[in-house]
Amino acid sequence: MHKVIVFGAVGLVLVASGSAFADGDAAAGKRKTAMCQGCHGIPGYRTAFPAVYSVPKLGGQHAGYIVKALQAYKSGERGHPTMRAIAAGLSDQDMADLAAYYAADDAKAAAK
Repeated sequence: MHKVIVFGAVGLVLVASGSAFADGDAAAGKRKTAMCQGCHGIPGYRTAFPAVYSVPKLGGQHAGYIVKALQAYKSGERGHPTMRAIAAGLSDQDMADLAAYYAADDAKAAAK
């Protein structure tokens, strides 16, 4: 019975957190990607610095993960100086829009 309660609670948290990120606008996010493309690459191509830096591919990534990562950079929880500076200028809506855009992007195309 305890397992059922735990799994039920986890399921509710996942559903609730997923709906929190559902308000992003992918079309608006696409218009906000100029700063992202410098390092993370242009959609349909690899990241800009694959052999030099470990820059994650964003295409196909889960929206919730992207939002949480951007929030962590903005709060200082994550320490990458460039990402902290970029995230500092993003609103919650900007983060949701960017996350919606990259989550909808074809991950296979981004891996080229």
